[in-house]
This record gives sequence, C-alpha cells and structure tokens, in this order.
Amino acid sequence: MVYRSTERVRARLNASRERIIAAALEIMAASGYAGCSVAAVAERAGVATGTVYRHFPAKADLFAEVFRTASRREVDAVARAAARESTAAEQVSAVVETFSGRALKSPRLAYALLAEPVDPAVDAERLVFRRAYAELIAGYVAAGVASGELPPQDPELTATALVGALAEAMVGPLAAGVAGPGTIPSLITFIHRAIGVSP
Repeated sequence: MVYRSTERVRARLNASRERIIAAALEIMAASGYAGCSVAAVAERAGVATGTVYRHFPAKADLFAEVFRTASRREVDAVARAAARESTAAEQVSAVVETFSGRALKSPRLAYALLAEPVDPAVDAERLVFRRAYAELIAGYVAAGVASGELPPQDPELTATALVGALAEAMVGPLAAGVAGPGTIPSLITFIHRAIGVSP
C-alpha cells in the first residue's frame, strides 16, 4: 500500500511540474522572458507560487528547465526533418528550412531562445542548444566530405560558424516579428556556398 501511495504522490508531483513548465512555455511564447514571472506561471498552471518554488528553488532554475525543454523540441524537429534527406546539401537545407520556419511561426519564443537577455543559468543552456545544432550539422558536413559531395573542411568549425551565422541572421526578423519571403531561400544559398555545395 505504501508503495502505491508513493507512486501516486510521485505521479502527482510530476504532473504538477509538467504543468508549470507548459505554462511557462506558453507565457514565454507570448511575452518572452521579460513577461514571464513566477506568479504568472503559477496562475497559468493553476498552482500556488510556493508550488512553483517547491519544484524550482529559483526563477533561473525554472527558466533553465523551460529553455532545455523548448530547445530539445526544436533540435528534435530539425533532426527529424534532416533525417528524411539523403545528401549533405539536402540535409543542411532541411536544417535551415525547419529551424527558420519554426522560428518564424513562433517569433517571440524563438527570440527568447536565441537572443533575449536572460539569467546566466539560462544563457548556459543557450550554449548547449547551439552545440546541439552544431553537432547535428557537423555530422552532415562530415558525411558530405567523406562521400566527396563537399570539399575537405573541418566539419566542427564549419558547423559552429554556420549555427552562429544562422542565429544572427534570424535575430532581426524575429525581433521585428516578420521576415521577407526570400529570407529562408537566401539563407540556404548562403549556407550551401559556405560548405562548398556545387552549384
């Protein structure tokens, strides 16, 4: 009996924690980090402010977890899209199309993930997020070099530079909430040139 009771308590705590994270993500998608207070998250999640702090001792802990959750979703979506392609050029195109397309559909959240000023703990998660993208792209570039599709290059260095360029190129459109129709095709052209895709 005690075991089942403990399981129920754990399940209830996990459900509460997930509601808090989901509520914070919803608020962040609408208002960014600046508009996302612990009190607002608690109200949206339907819990007391103290409950939020029971799960996350500091506001930075909550937002670091929210950042991890949102970032994981984005990286997974990009990886799934790229996995459907067969050449390095197609895979990198899928990365750009998926990353940029999803960002432009939720510009406030994407801006928060990429560039909005945040606590140092959250900023550390931003670096993890960028590394995850770089590792993904580096794999496609390395495979392209190995197959002869791409010229010799350092895949890790190339991928890191591409992630930085892609993020920087998106900051302006995300801050404005709009991007021109040529933004994504132009980014793909730029990245193909950078990795040496044959015209």
